[in-house]
Amino acid sequence: MPDDVVLETRKLTKEFHGFVAVNGVDLRIRRGAIHALIGPNGAGKTTVFNLLTRFLPATSGTVIYRGEDITQLRPAAVARRGLVRSFQISAVFPKLTVLENVRVALLRGLGTSFHFWRGQKSLGVLDGRALELLAAVDLDAYAHTITVELPYGRKRALELATTLALEPEVLLLDEPTAGMGREDVGLVVALIQKISAGRTILMVEHNLPVVADLCDTITVLARGSVLAEGNYAEVSRDPAVLEAYIGAEP
Repeated sequence: MPDDVVLETRKLTKEFHGFVAVNGVDLRIRRGAIHALIGPNGAGKTTVFNLLTRFLPATSGTVIYRGEDITQLRPAAVARRGLVRSFQISAVFPKLTVLENVRVALLRGLGTSFHFWRGQKSLGVLDGRALELLAAVDLDAYAHTITVELPYGRKRALELATTLALEPEVLLLDEPTAGMGREDVGLVVALIQKISAGRTILMVEHNLPVVADLCDTITVLARGSVLAEGNYAEVSRDPAVLEAYIGAEP
């Protein structure tokens, strides 16, 4: 495994009762890159994420992270090694404040992961780091806002903060701009650029202008297999990609 490759798959395959959702996928994610996984609906993108983070077991193939075979590890063990993901569906506590959400995510570092019911004073030691994380995603002004009151784009920013609380080296973002208006998309793109310093990001994203702006390398999936890979200019000119995914778009 080359030194600049932090995450790699070799012939990664997933079958569901005879249906091959992911078919022999080879990925190489370079350290410090922002790498996109794109493709039409049903191409296998989220399934690849689930295989990388062990939310699903692979039928065959190998996942290598920082030179270690993690194909058989439990999801929690993968996350502890620094490979952490977000989800398409919002995963925050709507009735807690923004600060409290991040504090819950930080509890693991104290070895008190199930003590979120303890009083304010006993958990106050986490507030400093929680506020740092909120500042990193431009949410420090919202620290005491009840999460349900946040605009959608700010909720996605909060999810980034709670994910950063796990101190990921590689961050997997599953459709981070899904369902957003233009203003919120711009907010989240700027935040991804900001938090990418010192990290590797692999993202599934349908918004092609976002992919073009953010990503160093793009892997295109179709029917569970790798169709093309390169920078945006390269894949957007590929005839097979034009037919399978981009259509008439430049």
